[in-house]
Amino acid sequence: MKLITTTAAIALAGLAASAQASIPMLQAEAMARVEEKLIINTPIAGIENRFWFDYRIDITEAQKELRSDLNRASDLEDISDAWEEYADELKGEREHYIEEMAERGYRYVTVTVG
Repeated sequence: MKLITTTAAIALAGLAASAQASIPMLQAEAMARVEEKLIINTPIAGIENRFWFDYRIDITEAQKELRSDLNRASDLEDISDAWEEYADELKGEREHYIEEMAERGYRYVTVTVG
């Protein structure tokens, strides 16, 4: 019985430490998940040009890089960094695509209801 109690105490201590250490990772992942929801899924003004295809390729590459970075991560800081980099890439690629299309006279419009 004492062994079970000691093992349970060690496990609970480990869980508490793990939960505290994972808070930054959860914040970084949450930021990335917000950016994922903002991925543009249809071309601006319905125009499939090189900017659209570059954008889609860049998004796919960012997703592959995230998977690779997470697989190579050795600690929570690496995991958090991977998610932060992914969020930054998604945001940067989206903004670049919108700017390129705006220079050509096509505006990206979002509608918010609520």
